[in-house]
Order: sequence, then structure tokens, then C-alpha cells
Amino acid sequence: MSKEYRIEKDSMGELKVPKEALWQAQTQRAVENFGISDKTMPNAFIQALARVKQAAARANVRLGVLAENKAEAIIEVAQTIIDGKHLQHFPVDVYQTGSGTSSNMNMNEVLSTLASTETLTIHPNDDVNAGQSSNDVIPTALQASACLLVSEALLPNLTYLQETMISKAEEVEGIVKTGRTHLMDAMPVTMAQELMTWATQIDLAKARLNHSLTRLSALPLGGTAVGTGVNSHPDFPAAFCSEISRLSGFSFHPASNLFIGISTQDNSVELSGQLKTLATALMKISNDLRWMNSGPLSGLAEISLPALQPGSSIMPGKVNPVIPEAVCMASARVIGLDTAITVGGQSGNFQLNVMLPMIADSLLEGISLMANSALLLADKAIKEFKVNEENITKNLSANPILVTSLNSVIGYEKGAAIAKEAYANKRPVIEVAMEYTDLSREELEELLNPSKLTQP
Repeated sequence: MSKEYRIEKDSMGELKVPKEALWQAQTQRAVENFGISDKTMPNAFIQALARVKQAAARANVRLGVLAENKAEAIIEVAQTIIDGKHLQHFPVDVYQTGSGTSSNMNMNEVLSTLASTETLTIHPNDDVNAGQSSNDVIPTALQASACLLVSEALLPNLTYLQETMISKAEEVEGIVKTGRTHLMDAMPVTMAQELMTWATQIDLAKARLNHSLTRLSALPLGGTAVGTGVNSHPDFPAAFCSEISRLSGFSFHPASNLFIGISTQDNSVELSGQLKTLATALMKISNDLRWMNSGPLSGLAEISLPALQPGSSIMPGKVNPVIPEAVCMASARVIGLDTAITVGGQSGNFQLNVMLPMIADSLLEGISLMANSALLLADKAIKEFKVNEENITKNLSANPILVTSLNSVIGYEKGAAIAKEAYANKRPVIEVAMEYTDLSREELEELLNPSKLTQP
């Protein structure tokens, strides 16, 4: 912004506003008041807020609350923001008034400036904010933006990750490897079983997210300041939800109790919990990949992840599992954001939650982190990793835990003795078993067949 100013005024008096700024006095006060961070509200939130104003204008003209020419002007300029224009004119810090009033007025003022002409004046409060309050607008924009980001980005990317895992499982079908519990050798599993377990984790995460959206899609707009609907048309909630559903392509409906969406953020806390569960799953999967890739000489070296970049500034030739590491960090961030959202959800004092901007910012960041992580994990780790069958077979054949399959034939105690001897002297289990039992080699080969041990 330039150093040239114009004078704007509001109910508190006059102040200077940058000449080219689309905002007006109340936004400028917020810019001057809230300098806690350099972080403004996410674009996804701003665009959802513009969509709320667009749908509200459509609903208000349907209900006879707003003149058609004013509504059309608001609708037209709101679309430009939805399309990604003018986003630099939303400078209010995330850490602002807890109701998000500053962000609501920022939008009202920008739309007022854009929609007003020499012959038509659009008032930010009376027209753009008609039948609304910051107290019902901001939680509505919060919920709408989260629903849209989950449905348009996170869920499709999770589906892609799941499909990638399933495809990889089909590719490695038949490869038997050493299972591990406590990071120690255990009974064999197939690599496909391992991948399908991950795929099921993602499938369950999708189900949990979808279940949460059924509640998050219940919007409180029309409750105005406290939930009683003062200054809002009684049919406004239904008309608004009809319009925003049509405009966004996502099915929204009015909250059955408008007070709840204003005074609480329970539904956002629930969604955050599902994001934390997903983050936990992605971290588990990423750490499994890191272990399987470890080495390449002194680790497990079961797989080779794609070599994406040099791994050290001092050790030539070193390559690291950078994508799983990045996903682990993103997952840790989401787990931390869940704590912030949980604290925010507790801050519903009587009829209004007063941490709405922070909750919105944290929730949208978490959704984006998980959506991007899912895509990277699919494309740059799981899809392209190579299986080191020679190492897998070597480790599996030397695994004394295979003796577990003899328990029902020779008993636990004799099996333990065979395993200890095999461990101590690094001998194949089948050789030791031939010395400790009366079973023939053919019988032992049948009983100790790793592939058969992966089936019930």
C-alpha cells in the first residue's frame, strides 16, 4: 500500500485509510489495533465469507428484505472475491476480536466499496450485513469453509492415497516378509497385508470425516447476535442455506438450534479430533515407511523409497526418506492445532464463542496440511517405492520366530528351545527342529512355510 491516504469515518470518528484500500474505517481500526502476528485469515475462509454474503444477499432479496439492485450489486462483487480477486484487501490479523467482527466488517466494507457506484450506495451494515451479525456470520463462514475444504480437497486426496495403497498392494501380492511387534521379529505377513492395513486406516479416516461433516454443515446464520434471530427474517436461515448450497454445490442446512452454532464450537472441535486421528494414522504409516526404507546396508532395507534430493551437506551419496519425514512434521502440527482448537472450543462464554478466528485459522490449516500430505505420500513415496526382495527373503528365512507354527505339534517349551538355539548359533530353524523333534524335513517344510503362515 502507498503512503497516500483518504479520510474515512465511522461511529467513533475519522481516521486515515490508505488511498487505494478497498476497506473502510472499521477495518483500518482493526489493522491498527491488532498487530500480534503477520498472519491474516486464510484465503479459504475469506472466500467462504464472500460466499456467505453472496448467499445472504440472494436470500434477502427473495424475502423482500433487500432491494434487487442492491442485492445484484453485492452478489456480483462477492463473486470476484470467490474467484480469488482482491484478497490482498483483507489485512486483519487472525488474532483479533474473538467474534471475528473485524473480519466481518472488513468483508462488508470491501463489498460496499466494490458494489457502490455514483448512482447506487451500498452500505456495509445496512445492506451487505442485512439480517446478519458477526456472531452468526463468522461461525457460518468457519463451518462452510471447513466443509468445502474437506469435501473438495481432503477427501479426494485421501481417496487417491487409499487407491494408491491398494494398487501397490496388488503389485506386491505374494511377497512375504518378517512381521514385527515391539520392533522385534514376529510371525510373517505379506507386504500386501501391510499395505491394505494402511488403506483401511485411510478408509476409516474418511468415514469419520464424513460423519463429522453431517453436523458441521448445520449453519447458524439467522441467529444474529445471540441466537434469537433479532432483525433477521424468520425464513432467512432456510432461504440462506438453500442459496449457499446451490452456489457452493455442498448441502448445507440450518442448525436445529441457532444458539448452539453461535455459543459453541463443538462441531469444529469434533472435526479437529478427526483430523488428529488422521494425522496419527499418517504418522504411523510414514514411520513404517521410514523403518522399511532404513539402511540401505545396516537397516531393514525392505524397500527403497524414491531418491528425491541429496540427504546431507557433508556425507556424499546419502539419501533420506524426506517425504515421510515431512508428513510426520505436518501430522505433529495438526496434533498441536487440535489442542489450540480444543482450548478455543472451551471459550464459549454464555451466548458467544470468543476464539472464532483462531479456530477457523487452525482448522483450515489442519485440513490443508492433511490434504497436501496425503497427496505427497501417495505420489512421492508409496506409488514409486521399490521392494528389495533379496533382503526380505534373507531376513525371513533366518527368522527363528517361525518356530511358533510348531507349537501345536511339539509344544511351547520345545519350540522356545529350538528358537534359542537358532538365535544363539545363527542356524536355520528347520535344521535345529530336525535335531530337536521326530518330524521329517518334508513335514517341517510344510509347517514352517512362511507363505502359509500369513493365512488364517
